[in-house]
Amino acid sequence: MILRAMSIPVEINAPGADVEELMAEIEQTVNRKAAQGAYADARIARAERTNLLNLRNDEEFLAFYLRSLREAAFVDINDFAIREKRSAAAPLLVALKKTIWKLLKFYTYRLWSQQNTINGLLVTGVESLDEQYRERIIRLEARIAELEKQVRGTKPA
Repeated sequence: MILRAMSIPVEINAPGADVEELMAEIEQTVNRKAAQGAYADARIARAERTNLLNLRNDEEFLAFYLRSLREAAFVDINDFAIREKRSAAAPLLVALKKTIWKLLKFYTYRLWSQQNTINGLLVTGVESLDEQYRERIIRLEARIAELEKQVRGTKPA
């Protein structure tokens, strides 16, 4: 049997394998991990962007996606550990890299802070549009319900 998981074809051809049971077990594991917050990660949201077209009417997914977008919008501008995997000249290379980082830190911080501002504004704009459209849809649905009620009330029995 060929399955499609995240747009990657998976074929199960093991003798005696119960594909339905296996898929049910995978689905239960994914649901359990999602409930525990294991998938509330920016990388997962990036992987899910291909599913947006299929899930665009799912309000729960949109809320999850917006939360993930909010969490991933900001670049981490903190210092990071500089390591060297090559053992021969590791101390020298680490010292060189630290020196280069100290010289460039001012410029990178400026760029990162500007990028964080832009990312934050974009996410806030998307969230604001989502909220406005959600409220508008609620008002329109209430209006439609009221008009349907009026139409039903004016029809002869």
